[in-house]
Amino acid sequence: MNTLEICCYSATSAIKAAEAGADRIELCENFTEGGTTPSYATIKYVLDHVNIPVNVIVRPRGGDFLYNDAEFEIMKQDALKVKELGANGIVFGMLTASGDINIYQTKEIQELVFPLECTFHRAFDMCNDVFKALQQLKELRIDRILTSGRKNTAYEGVNILKHLVELAQKDIIIMPGSGINDKNIEEIYIKTKATEYHASCKTFEKSEMTYFNPDIQMGKNKDINEYQKISVDDVQIKQLLSVLKKCAL
Repeated sequence: MNTLEICCYSATSAIKAAEAGADRIELCENFTEGGTTPSYATIKYVLDHVNIPVNVIVRPRGGDFLYNDAEFEIMKQDALKVKELGANGIVFGMLTASGDINIYQTKEIQELVFPLECTFHRAFDMCNDVFKALQQLKELRIDRILTSGRKNTAYEGVNILKHLVELAQKDIIIMPGSGINDKNIEEIYIKTKATEYHASCKTFEKSEMTYFNPDIQMGKNKDINEYQKISVDDVQIKQLLSVLKKCAL
């Protein structure tokens, strides 16, 4: 049976994704930074209002995946809080300066949150050698790897994804993600035979504000429309689920 995980950047998005039939939620915040750790209140609210597994990203900031001592301590404390709140798992990833898996940091967080599921996120795609990294994560007994096959989208990285799935065997789950939609998921499935998929199905909802000050940009980024918020498209989620169901037949 195939699994569809939906990346959600807010509590309301997570609830909407669950109602649309998603199999699992990846919960995070800060879409423009690629996802960071959500607030504890957000995590608790989602866990109280959905009945599907919720995996929470543990990432203290945007940017690279090389963390100093202070950042790593924050990650450990966040991971422990996610465990305490009762999430299904955590999503994390850390590298060395030379682009290898930071085995020490990975193992320490993994041990802290046991027996929660551990997903190593797309920091994996920034490794200098994904096949070496795959073997290391298998040896650590990480549950799954979220990857686009070292490309911007899973569709572009499909050949590497296929090879990763073959090498992973049953020791670790390879979960393709990035740019997956109902137009390409069947082809990705046929080529990779992956059993889990990660999609955002993102859409943007217009703010309900009736007044705004045109002279101020709070985030100082003129490319971002601050009078809209990211959400999920429930129709797209249902379409993806339909395609995956057909693929499993």
